[in-house]
Amino acid sequence: MKRIQINHGRIIDPANGIDRIGNVYIADGKILSVASRPDGFDADIQIDANEQIVCPGFIDLSTRLREPGQSRKATIKSETLAAASAGVTTLCLQPDTMPVIDAPAVAELIKDLAEKAGYPQIHPIAALTQKLEGTELSAMLSLKQAGCIAVGHANEPVKNLLILRRAMEYAASHDLLLMLRPNDYWLGNNGCAHEGALATRYGLPSIPEAAETIALSQCLELAELTGCRVHFGQLSCKRSVIKIQQAKNDGLRVTANVAMHQLHLTENDMTPFDSAYHVLPPLRTEDDKQYLRLGVAAGTLDGICSDHQPHDLDAKLGAFPETEPGISALETLLPLLLKLVADGALTLPEGVAALTSKPAEILGLQRGALTPGLPADVCIFDPKAQWRVDADHWRSQGANTPYWGQTMQGLVTHTLQAGRVIHS
Repeated sequence: MKRIQINHGRIIDPANGIDRIGNVYIADGKILSVASRPDGFDADIQIDANEQIVCPGFIDLSTRLREPGQSRKATIKSETLAAASAGVTTLCLQPDTMPVIDAPAVAELIKDLAEKAGYPQIHPIAALTQKLEGTELSAMLSLKQAGCIAVGHANEPVKNLLILRRAMEYAASHDLLLMLRPNDYWLGNNGCAHEGALATRYGLPSIPEAAETIALSQCLELAELTGCRVHFGQLSCKRSVIKIQQAKNDGLRVTANVAMHQLHLTENDMTPFDSAYHVLPPLRTEDDKQYLRLGVAAGTLDGICSDHQPHDLDAKLGAFPETEPGISALETLLPLLLKLVADGALTLPEGVAALTSKPAEILGLQRGALTPGLPADVCIFDPKAQWRVDADHWRSQGANTPYWGQTMQGLVTHTLQAGRVIHS
């Protein structure tokens, strides 16, 4: 494997407290040294990172790649190209594929497809119950042995709390992380917008924040009862952040993340009936957005994910409530992070940590840092470069983004995965 030297970049490595100008040296797919040149090092490849940021590759805690089962929307090949161009070197795949990730054979198929796409660092999340029907537990231990990094239930409801309790006991007994988006399906009542002024004005079926906070409270009680490690994904409101902070103060083994778009968009940004803004959980209030930002800055929310969900054109056509929720979000991840920094919501090292070292810690991965000996997952980006969100610059098969046609600042110039250049 080639020896690589990255020169004169601003190295930001939150896990090791590094923020300085210097070089990074890579050999045999691993970080060899940061700043100090190893004796006798002779690089095969030199990368000039002058006036650019060099940081660990991003780790995305929640994505849909649409394969297997929905390749009309996207494929592992198309979406890993998008991920590589966005500086993302590790993806967690939600279990609502077709077929569902409820059997070792499905997990093994995904691993095989990832290898063939040249992007092996895809980690399936196993289904908590068979077929995500919420009634019969999956064979979690077998799924863990087949390479699943956690168990979860995507956006599907678990039919009752006793099943959820048994699932959490099973997961706890095998030290499996449970990744859950808290949502009371019945309170949500097939809504598509936040229960607030906009939904009332335009007659849209709405979802109260209580659908999230009640489900969150129930799961926190069960986490205390069972001792299960729980990661709450894609939180959307102020009261959820407060509950997570209280749970951490009480010593519960819980972590949480927020989708990047929730840190930027609110119900007030929604163009009426534009399905690009149809997401679950829905975009909420300005107060919620600001509190989510504070939650990330304070460390209450441990990470930021893309919640990438590419769709074909048909899925986003029709009346707003009838369209499918989700944003194609990998390629706007970095520019939106830099906008948070520009807004003063986070420092750049705090933002990088929320996409690298903190997700690695949640997942128990030996990645997300530029520590010598670790796999050389590296993102190099130009924080000043501008580009336009359009067909000429977009790699994902899904063009469903509310940022289409806008100019973004922040461009990834190189992505390395285990010492191999996968984007330049």
